[in-house]
Amino acid sequence: MIRILPAAWPLLGVRAFTTLRTGGTSMGPYASLNLASHVGDVPRDVTANRIALQREMGIEGTPLWLNQVHGRVIVDAGASFAAPPEADGSFATRPGVVCAVLTADCLPVVLADRRGRCVAVVHAGWRGLAAGVIEAGVARLPVPPSQLVAWLGPAIGPADYEVGDEVRRAFGRDARAAFTPNASGRYYADLYALARFRLKAAGVGAVYGGGRSSFSDPDLFSYRRTPVCGRMATLAWIA
Repeated sequence: MIRILPAAWPLLGVRAFTTLRTGGTSMGPYASLNLASHVGDVPRDVTANRIALQREMGIEGTPLWLNQVHGRVIVDAGASFAAPPEADGSFATRPGVVCAVLTADCLPVVLADRRGRCVAVVHAGWRGLAAGVIEAGVARLPVPPSQLVAWLGPAIGPADYEVGDEVRRAFGRDARAAFTPNASGRYYADLYALARFRLKAAGVGAVYGGGRSSFSDPDLFSYRRTPVCGRMATLAWIA
């Protein structure tokens, strides 16, 4: 049985969740609910996992899967594409149009209008956050930022995410509080704090989630403990 972590926010008109690792057919380092087709998993297993996800979660529309590149491009999930578009997020303004991003330990961010009129999902690793992927997602939604709420899905926590000084410098002085120096001369980075900083600066009205570390709970979330690994998915759509 497929298990999910549902978005914890006070919205009734939008469905959003992150899948957990269990309940699929993938084997080995991809076990078991790998939803990514680009990581070397058996294609028929990925297809079976995606079909099972739609069936068990009652998803009528087909999710728009992306070719993610750690950038800031956000596409319309309701448009037609011959192949997965090169983007790191998508948005929808019509019911049943499903936005999706894939993550291992990067941060998935869901944005939605308080009245359920639009939704977006973005893939926010440190490169995407520094490039402005959250701001790009906010800009694609046809409502004022103050009418939006955000949910932060599971990502690697600040006690486990070690980065170099080049990452800290990419965010500028205003975000220095999100980086804690360690004994090795590097830093622990708080992706959740960086996302909240960007969401606040963009004018987003409220932020929920951000309390689960994917890396510290590998049985449920993280794939990054092995070099070859699968991906979870965060999906959102207007119900």
